[in-house]
Amino acid sequence: MSGHKIITIGRQFGSGGREIGQKLAERLELPLYDRRLVTMAAEALGVREEDAERVDESSLNSFVSNYTVSPGMYMEFISATPYIQSFDDEVYRKEAEIIRNLAEKGPCIIVGRCADYVLKDRAECINVFICADKADRIKRIARLYGLTERKAAERIRRTDWERRYYYELHTGQDWGAVSSHQMLFNVSLLGMDKVIDYLEAVYKC
Repeated sequence: MSGHKIITIGRQFGSGGREIGQKLAERLELPLYDRRLVTMAAEALGVREEDAERVDESSLNSFVSNYTVSPGMYMEFISATPYIQSFDDEVYRKEAEIIRNLAEKGPCIIVGRCADYVLKDRAECINVFICADKADRIKRIARLYGLTERKAAERIRRTDWERRYYYELHTGQDWGAVSSHQMLFNVSLLGMDKVIDYLEAVYKC
């Protein structure tokens, strides 16, 4: 097993986890993989990227949650579920294969996609989870997407639920829990720059 380090980043929606990954990748001069993994999985499976996105980290669960709140369409959901879950598993397995191959090639940063679990057997893998106070996340999402704070809060609630569902479905671990990650950082308490400084220090030690 190679000795280079990999950083995986799990994150609450609106916490700035992806931005932290981008800035850290620039500082350490490392490749960053996030939604690019969807494109790579779609190409490997020979399917359209938009189809792979439907069963990515949150999109599948948006589909599921839509049926959850539409009882009248229950039978349609039941008939569609086996295919959706099968395709979801196929995309997940392909993304996991790509993640392992990327980790073998050299140091990198991977955001989301259950990368911490996929690479759990690599001693040189640094697994972190980024969170923030809800009020700060609401303000951030409202600003980034031009939403009212009420709509931003709803989007955060839905996206966090989707990410939790996806992570726990494929890993059997608790999303965002101390027991599931090596380090947790609260951006509201530390600030984004300080979190990046800490991760840079951990990577270089």
